[in-house]
Amino acid sequence: MIASSWIDSYKLKNIQYKLLISVIILGAVLYFYSGFLNYVETREGFSFSDPVLNLFHPVDLTWLIFIIIYVSLLSGIIILVRNPVRLIFALQVYTVLILFRIAAMYSLPFNPPPAMIPLNDPFVQFFGSGKLLTKDLFFSGHTATLFLLFLVIDKKPYKQIFLIFTIIIGFSVILQHVHYFIDVLAAPFFTFGSYRLVKSIREKFSYSSPV
Repeated sequence: MIASSWIDSYKLKNIQYKLLISVIILGAVLYFYSGFLNYVETREGFSFSDPVLNLFHPVDLTWLIFIIIYVSLLSGIIILVRNPVRLIFALQVYTVLILFRIAAMYSLPFNPPPAMIPLNDPFVQFFGSGKLLTKDLFFSGHTATLFLLFLVIDKKPYKQIFLIFTIIIGFSVILQHVHYFIDVLAAPFFTFGSYRLVKSIREKFSYSSPV
């Protein structure tokens, strides 16, 4: 079924080049993004008293957060790979989302919430030593990524699951004081903006539309 879908998609004009270019651009953006995150960690930002975080003490939900994140990413890839046109669309939306996040973090240099329980990736810690990030705050990348999957995947049962996971992750990173409330609140708006921007550009240039 997957092979048939790819064969049919390859009949579309230049789709293989669109896929290749989308992957290359995303790779370049992610390479720059990794360096930018290191810069963000060295930059002095500002903190503020978050009235939502002040209502409760932080709760360590690290394992719950990363189980949901990794299960969602793996499931999303498996679903999207069945539809090359939609896969390309998802890669393009994610690229724009990362660029928005770079601009947002550069414009709003937050320091982490004072009571933050650092979000250590258990898999990175187990298999190797990864640098702990605490200042990649505005806006929440975990929340945005799951909401992106909700937007780009078309099958209703999966969409509902990804929406539920988005809400759980949003609440979880707030409960752990990993993010300020505004970081999580803003994430779906930036994600939807990325989605609409890419969709508009594709329609303007007569791309094969996945939606």
